[in-house]
Amino acid sequence: MRHTISILVENQFGVLARVAGMFSGRGFNIDSLNVAPTHDKAFSRITVVLKGNDSALDLAIKQLRKLVNVVAVTDFEQGQAVLRELLLIKVKANAQTRAEIIQICDIFRAKIVNVAAQEVIVEMTGNKNKVSAFLNLIEPFGILELARTGQLALTR
Repeated sequence: MRHTISILVENQFGVLARVAGMFSGRGFNIDSLNVAPTHDKAFSRITVVLKGNDSALDLAIKQLRKLVNVVAVTDFEQGQAVLRELLLIKVKANAQTRAEIIQICDIFRAKIVNVAAQEVIVEMTGNKNKVSAFLNLIEPFGILELARTGQLALTR
């Protein structure tokens, strides 16, 4: 089963290594991992997406709560959170294909953030399914580079 976990931690050195090490030690494979400061500079939020069975995850969450510098741990259930990813993608775009790429971007509410003679860079946000659908449509044009944040989450 796929799980999204949000971990509020004190903004200290070594916290991420302890959190990732705890998941690794319990045999979880991390699908995505995001870390960034919150509105309060004393804290950071770690968002982890992983696969594993529920009972093993319950034990892991209990262990997370015991780690030094961990303030709060939330395991989001289906529909309990707003989930989003950010995608930056560089796509081949010549004079013949540029209009079609722009049309696809408009459908997905993506934003072209850079234009060059033979390529464009597109920024888009959305849930995992929306990002995957966009990638499927844009892939035939030729993806030159891609950066994807993985999932971020906040409680509704």
